[in-house]
Amino acid sequence: MPTNITQLEDTERNKTVLRIEGDLLHEDAILLERIALDLREQNDKNLTLDFADLNFMDSESAPIVKKLQNEHGFEIEGLEFFVQKVVDDTEKRK
Repeated sequence: MPTNITQLEDTERNKTVLRIEGDLLHEDAILLERIALDLREQNDKNLTLDFADLNFMDSESAPIVKKLQNEHGFEIEGLEFFVQKVVDDTEKRK
């Protein structure tokens, strides 16, 4: 499934949210990083990255997402759900 990145404005929290859906592959993660950094520079406010609707993240994308959080200070949401889904799917296969 292709990666879909949607920009939303959360007026209650005064934040811009990027919702990431589908599969996040390395090239997509690089693009996400570029988009997030450009948007923050243009809007002069921080972003929240919402991964709740993510189906798959490859091992090369994970360090980029972590860098967005740790080095660039973006807030990450929804990965707990993603990790739990992976655990549940693994248990179903056993």
